[in-house]
Amino acid sequence: MGLVTCTECMRVSPRGTARCPRCGHTLRSRDPYSLQKVWAWWLMGLGCYIPANLYPMLETKTLVSSQSDTIVGGAVELAHDGNWGVATIILIASVLIPVAKFVVLAGLAVGVWYGPRATQGRRHILYEIVEYIGRWSMIDVFVVAILSSLVQLQTIASITPGRASLFFALSVIFTMLSAQSFDSRLIWDTNSDGMARRRPGRIPRRRRILARGN
Repeated sequence: MGLVTCTECMRVSPRGTARCPRCGHTLRSRDPYSLQKVWAWWLMGLGCYIPANLYPMLETKTLVSSQSDTIVGGAVELAHDGNWGVATIILIASVLIPVAKFVVLAGLAVGVWYGPRATQGRRHILYEIVEYIGRWSMIDVFVVAILSSLVQLQTIASITPGRASLFFALSVIFTMLSAQSFDSRLIWDTNSDGMARRRPGRIPRRRRILARGN
């Protein structure tokens, strides 16, 4: 529509306006470092997700025993006790969803540069799904927080969060920031050759293949 919005005061101005006439903030329609931010937050989230699965998420202490469980180990224990529903929810929210978010975000970012394998509509749907499910990724942390606050029986029994809870929370936050940093308009800007087609001095990949075949 030929308009650009100020990110400070939200005033709409015609495209090409250098500064916002209301607050003086610099106006720009696109963030030139969008993909760099996506990869930076993505790497930080992945770096925190690895120790989140290695360290114990929950530490249970009683008079006679002490037990530490990782995310997967806790789900397995719940399944052994017959709580298949809770175990399934934990595995989906703590393992399946985070891994899927990492894969989808990386696929969207790579598709912008080297050309997508899916249509623009499907990629946009995937982006919307990642944006939506981000708020549900903290279920495991919420369960630990609730159990820690409810089960505090002094020396008889106590439940405390493990080190993995901090790493898991940070991983969720970083992946949410990664998804928010991704400019979804890039999905509709790219074609089968990706952004490389618009770089000066480079021949599109499809033309290089055809030239090689001829």
